[in-house]
Amino acid sequence: MHIEFSGAAREVTGSCHILHAAGRRILLDCGLFQGRRAESREKNERLPIAAEDVDAVLLSHAHIDHAGRLPYLVKQGYTGSIWTTSATRDLCAVMLADSANIQERDAEFLERKGRPHQEPLYGLNDAMQAVDQMIGVPYDRWIDVLPGVRAMYTDAGHILGSASIVVEAKEGSHTSRLIFSGDIGRTGLPIIRDPAPPSGGADTVLLESTYGNRDHESVAGAREHLARVVSETAKRGGRLMVPAFALGRTQELVYDLHALWREGRIPEIPIFIDSPLALDATTVFKLHANIFDRGESLIRETADPLDFPLVRFTRSVEESKQLNTRHGPVVVIAASGMAESGRILHHLRQHASDPKNTILIVGFNAQHTLGRRIVERQPFLRIYGDEVPLNAQVEILNGYSAHGDHTELKAWLDAVRAGGVKARREIQRVHLVHGEPEAQDAFVAELTAAGYTVDAPEPGDTRPI
Repeated sequence: MHIEFSGAAREVTGSCHILHAAGRRILLDCGLFQGRRAESREKNERLPIAAEDVDAVLLSHAHIDHAGRLPYLVKQGYTGSIWTTSATRDLCAVMLADSANIQERDAEFLERKGRPHQEPLYGLNDAMQAVDQMIGVPYDRWIDVLPGVRAMYTDAGHILGSASIVVEAKEGSHTSRLIFSGDIGRTGLPIIRDPAPPSGGADTVLLESTYGNRDHESVAGAREHLARVVSETAKRGGRLMVPAFALGRTQELVYDLHALWREGRIPEIPIFIDSPLALDATTVFKLHANIFDRGESLIRETADPLDFPLVRFTRSVEESKQLNTRHGPVVVIAASGMAESGRILHHLRQHASDPKNTILIVGFNAQHTLGRRIVERQPFLRIYGDEVPLNAQVEILNGYSAHGDHTELKAWLDAVRAGGVKARREIQRVHLVHGEPEAQDAFVAELTAAGYTVDAPEPGDTRPI
C-alpha cells in the first residue's frame, strides 16, 4: 500500500493524491489548479492517472481546489463512485455547475481576444454527471468503498460538509490505516462545528499545511476587526469590497455582520452579496441546518442566521452593474475569493483606484493570483487588460480563514496521535500537503522537533503507508 502525490504538493491548489491499496487505485480529491492561466490549464488537463484506471474517488469537501476537476475526470471516462458527505454533494451541484460556466466563458474570452480556439476543460453536462456519481454518506460511519477498502468521514470543521477521511485497506493479514486531513478548520468559527480529529490512530497522516508557519488573529478578534473596517469605510463614504469565496467565507461574513448589526456595532449600511453562486450555496446551507453549530447563540436565537434587513443578494447581471453606479457607503461581497474571476473583478476595476474605498482580504490567496497582488499592495492591478491604480485602502483579516493555523494544525495532529496511542496504532509518518514551501519547511522543522517523522513530498513522489 502506498500513496502518490499529484496536486497540492508543495502548493495549495489542485488537491489530488492517489492511494494504491488492495490492488486498487483511489483518488483522494480531484481539485482544480488555479493561478497563471497557461500553467494552470496545462496542469488541469494532465490527470495523474488515466480516468479508466481509477477505481474510486474519496472527496473531502466542495471547494473547487479539491473538487473542481471531477467533471473533467468524468469527461475523460471515469464512471465509478465519488464518495463524500451529503452536504458536500449538494454544494458540488452548484459549485461544479458554476465552474463549468467559468470554463466556457474563459474559452469564449480567449477566442474573442484572437487566441487559438481552446475547448473548455469541461461543460455543464460533465458537472451534472459528476454530481450524479456522488454518494452522500454521514459522518462517523464506516463505508465499504471497494473490496478490502473501507473509509470513514469525520467533521473537519472547514466548511459545511467538509471532512477528514480515514481509510483502512486490508492486504493479506495486514490492515493499513491512513488519515487524510482534508482542510482542517478552526475552533470557534461561526455556523460550522469545530473540527473532530479522527480517533483510533493511523500509520500515515496526510496533513494540510496552508498556515503551517503562522497563527491567525482570534475568531473574536476577526469580528472586532470587521466592525472597525465597516465603520471606518462608511464614515469616509466609501465602498467596502470583499473578494470572498462564495462557499463558506461569504456565509461566515453574513453571519457575523448579522451579529454586529444586532449588537449595534456597525452602521445601517446596505450589504450586497453580488454572487448568484453565493445565493445558491447559502440555500444549500439552509438545507443542512441540522449540522450547524448549536453552540452559537445566533443559530439558537434567530429563525435564519443568514438573513437580516441590511443584506441583499443580487443574481442578475443588471443588478450587479447597478451596484457600480451606486453612491454612498456600501458593502459589496463578491466571488472569487482569490479575485481570479467573477463579479469582484468588475468592482475592483471600477473602484480600486479610489482612496476612500477599502478592499478587505479575508482568506488565503495563492501565488500568482490577483488577490495575492492586492495583499502585496502592488501599485497597479491588471484587470481585464487595464492597469488599475491600487489607491484603495487594503485590510487583511486573517481571522476569517477557514484553515486552522499552525497551532491548531499541531493540536489536531497531537489529538490523532493521542488517540493512536490509546488504540495501539501510533503514527509512523506524516506527509504535509496543501501548503507553500515556506510554510511547509517551517512546519516540518516544528513537527520533527515534537517527535514526528515528517516530510513535504514533491509532485510525483510516492511514499509507503
